[in-house]
Amino acid sequence: MDKHYLTPLFAPQAIVVLAGDPDTPDSLTPQARQLHQALRAQRFQGQLNFLDVRTSGTLADLAQARADLAIVALPPGEMVQALELVGRIACRAALVLGSGIDANLGAELQRIAAREGFHLMGPNGLGLQRPALGLNASALGALAAPGPLGLVAQSGALTAAMLDWARSNAVGFSSVVALGPNPGVDIAQALDYMANDPATHSIILYLEGIHCARRFMSALRSAANAKPVLVLKAGRRPAGNAAAQTHSGAIVGADDVFDAALRRAGAVRVRSFVELFSAAKCLASRYRPVGRRLAVVTNGGGPGVLAADWANEIGLELGRLSDATVAALKPQLPAHASLAELIDLSEDADAAQYRAAVEAAARDRQVDGVLAIYSAKPGGPADAVAQALAAAKAGIAKPLLACWMGDASVGAARQALNAAAIPNFRTPEAAVGAFGNIASFYQNQQLLQQTPAPLSTLGKPDIEAARLVIESVLAERRKVLTEMESKTLLSAFHIPVTQTTLARNANEAMMIATQLGFPVALKIDSPDITHKSDVQGVALNIMSGAAVRDSYQDMVERVARLQPGARIHGVTVQKMARAQRGREICIGMVTDDPFGPVIVFGAGGTMIELIRDRAMELPPLNQFLARRLIERARVAETLAEWRGAAPVDMGAIERVLLRVSEMVCELPQLREMDINPLIVDENGVVAVDARIVVDHAPQSLGQAGGSYDHLAILPYPARYEQQLPLRGGGEYQIRPIHPGDAQMLQTFVQALSPESRYFRYVSSMTQLPPGMLARFALIDYDREMALVAVLKQRSAATDGSIVETERVIGVSRYVTNPDQASCEFSLVVADDMAGKGIGSRLMDAIMQVARDKGLSEIQGLVLSVNPNMLKLMRSLGFAIKPFPEDPDFRLVTHAL
Repeated sequence: MDKHYLTPLFAPQAIVVLAGDPDTPDSLTPQARQLHQALRAQRFQGQLNFLDVRTSGTLADLAQARADLAIVALPPGEMVQALELVGRIACRAALVLGSGIDANLGAELQRIAAREGFHLMGPNGLGLQRPALGLNASALGALAAPGPLGLVAQSGALTAAMLDWARSNAVGFSSVVALGPNPGVDIAQALDYMANDPATHSIILYLEGIHCARRFMSALRSAANAKPVLVLKAGRRPAGNAAAQTHSGAIVGADDVFDAALRRAGAVRVRSFVELFSAAKCLASRYRPVGRRLAVVTNGGGPGVLAADWANEIGLELGRLSDATVAALKPQLPAHASLAELIDLSEDADAAQYRAAVEAAARDRQVDGVLAIYSAKPGGPADAVAQALAAAKAGIAKPLLACWMGDASVGAARQALNAAAIPNFRTPEAAVGAFGNIASFYQNQQLLQQTPAPLSTLGKPDIEAARLVIESVLAERRKVLTEMESKTLLSAFHIPVTQTTLARNANEAMMIATQLGFPVALKIDSPDITHKSDVQGVALNIMSGAAVRDSYQDMVERVARLQPGARIHGVTVQKMARAQRGREICIGMVTDDPFGPVIVFGAGGTMIELIRDRAMELPPLNQFLARRLIERARVAETLAEWRGAAPVDMGAIERVLLRVSEMVCELPQLREMDINPLIVDENGVVAVDARIVVDHAPQSLGQAGGSYDHLAILPYPARYEQQLPLRGGGEYQIRPIHPGDAQMLQTFVQALSPESRYFRYVSSMTQLPPGMLARFALIDYDREMALVAVLKQRSAATDGSIVETERVIGVSRYVTNPDQASCEFSLVVADDMAGKGIGSRLMDAIMQVARDKGLSEIQGLVLSVNPNMLKLMRSLGFAIKPFPEDPDFRLVTHAL
């Protein structure tokens, strides 16, 4: 049970092939011919058998044909019979190669797989390759070279092109997967396997669309937490979107929303096929930059300036050498060398001087990566400089990239750089872009680590009142809230709004305005009018009661003329916001298919559609995410001291963003929201107007107490926190794990006795490897849960003060099984805390979470030589029975 559930597909020990008779090639499908050719081209390390679906043989023959994986490449009319045979020989996975299989047949094949209990990859894909195993179960051509990259693509043509490029660029792969539309094993599952595959160090995805945002985000976040993930997505523009959706059969969604989703998942997006290749070179070299400062070492000012210009264009910084490094390096360089912003060695630089400059830059703490540019000249030392870089690479821990400009004269130099696994490029812009894409991994990792709760630490909102407003609107079969209703909703979440009163006639409007004080604004109030200014339904800066009365009458008549049939409830009266130098911003939300609600921030006012300044973030938000969201919008430049105006209250904007996040999390009926304009100055923020659109939530959503199925990223499940008494005195807390617990978790594992570590991990390791620690601390609360028991301790510091620290004393977790109905658990308690009831409490708590998720059974494996755990399982009512696959274990199960 500790193996990944897709191991039979990606690492089979025995394979059976159903692809027709290779001796009669005219009867084979094109995919079958390519498959037979691929399987003959190299030797698979495991057992390989061939069966003919037309003459499947006796039951005895079938019993001998049992295998982990079946590869099927037959005409569509024979597919059903073939998969029935796969079920009879008890294969645990099947790979179907074929094209032109319609949705009905594809659904039938998936039904057979589900009934027979095996995982199905395909149909309509081009298969997979596992180079280290000698397995080419594909119609992609020759087997790729082994290497650290994992590739998953929704296009067979692009996958084949990628492999062709890789052969001439010394790039190898751990896995190559070419998926078709509507596959059984989808891109999220393939990604999940690669995230757990130790042979895969970096992952490349080509996407045309996704089928389930929650599953995709869950798998992507898990993978990006452990290793770099690069994504190339088709359909950046409407025409491309339509083409991608037709090709992949998946939902595409808005491109800027996809950007926000990838950032939040910790992945990096590239914009073109060329960029993907460039970034793949860096990933293949296993570089892990930790910043955006790139030092440029060049022998020509022009190429160096081009690199600097592009670095500035994509938001990188030039890595400038410290004074100490400059002083030590200067005597080793030509007299005309410059060490200002660029490290320009001059055209007289030789190989030794290049090496000295590159090594010095790599050691400098103000540099995160080094780009060496060589501009070829007749008789120049291009090959020698490349050899010097290759020799220096072993001692350089930071990313080292190269750009050898030219063609025929630098061919040998590029070969030397390839042999040393130094990513090299033909232009400075390509090299800088490659570093920028990989450096974005570090920045996005900061977003990945954020796991906010649905409600912030601000004052508790009146969620029930907000729901009543929405229910009353929907009861009237309306979807657009009036201004009064919208502001009531905002007020329920403590978002400051201008005082607004509805006037039913002109005299009432005059009296309200007089009480509020001038100047005032009038706005038409109608459930049928979305944009008031489009029908001249807004009047600003009205200075007297008589003017209010006249404006009211004129507005009602004008709106009735411009939009006949619109229901007019009256006109709202509100006092004009006082901020003389306030900035107008907009905060809102949109609903994307497939990612659901997305929070939007940008410039406000009537020009919002024209300016199109909007930054996006997936909910939920915390203060860190809110601040990063503000920084990404162009309007952020105006929020500091600007043209004589004082800096605005940034904290007030952040609080509104947190409140909007709360609204989005707690009110799944929200579909659109524009709080525009929000006027912000040094004294705070106030919402002047708002437009909110709602609709009925699906039946499973919007339950009191918070089901968050409408969100692509589940919030931190704070509702599972509980304080418990500790036997012998004191108390401890059980709560869901979060990324900040990683070091405490490592300390906990290191402090376990060798016996306890072996019982939990079936290993003699003394600490968690970095990849495992990352996966254990940052989890997706949708498909798994980990609860930690935390004890607060007080100790005296060296200065005599009392310091309070936390210590993990136990961990329980479950991971949902592929059947989506059961889960596998694990449990471990600190040795010095044994016998205090912590294990029982952790199991009760994790079982309750599994019940809330709708799972029906919890199961686990316990070593037969672990009597204390078996005793605990019996006391909790678990059934204990032998585990057929390994007699050293007992299988324990409990119905939920």
